[in-house]
Amino acid sequence: MLSFKKASLALVAAAVLAGCSSAPSLDNAPVEDKGATTAGNGAGTGGAGQSTVGGVDLNQSGANGQGPVGVARVIYFDFDSYSVKPDFQSTLDAHAKFLKANPSRKVMLEGNTDNRGGREYNLALGQKRAEAVRRSLNVLGVSDNQMEAVSFGKEKLAAEGSSEDAHAQNRRVELNYR
Repeated sequence: MLSFKKASLALVAAAVLAGCSSAPSLDNAPVEDKGATTAGNGAGTGGAGQSTVGGVDLNQSGANGQGPVGVARVIYFDFDSYSVKPDFQSTLDAHAKFLKANPSRKVMLEGNTDNRGGREYNLALGQKRAEAVRRSLNVLGVSDNQMEAVSFGKEKLAAEGSSEDAHAQNRRVELNYR
């Protein structure tokens, strides 16, 4: 009887180990290329390898995601506010001038907050700050399709700590060009 229990236990242990050692087959996993084009001669259609991706002009001002040269890319806000201060009007004017002169360029407006407040509140405040900068640039003539407003809330702090200086550096919208 004891040897039957040992044999049964050994058989169950072997079955568990065999079940744990099997790896999923990656060869049969479905692969979907969401970046492939459905028209033209792109990679998704089995064409001869002609790319539909446009070239990049590296001689253009603001290449490599920098935007206008010599212009600040950060707009700061007061505590619990999403009003764009008049101090940043010249900065916004320069970005608007650059974007209007380069209609193919796009800018990501990243709203941020300090680390006080709840997560949802900070995400909403960061979005309002990004939208405020977007509206300001729109009033200056920048096309809506050149801008995207996103919020990081308190997830991307520019400065660590709980001093007022650190909080002031975190209450911002960063303009990042693509």
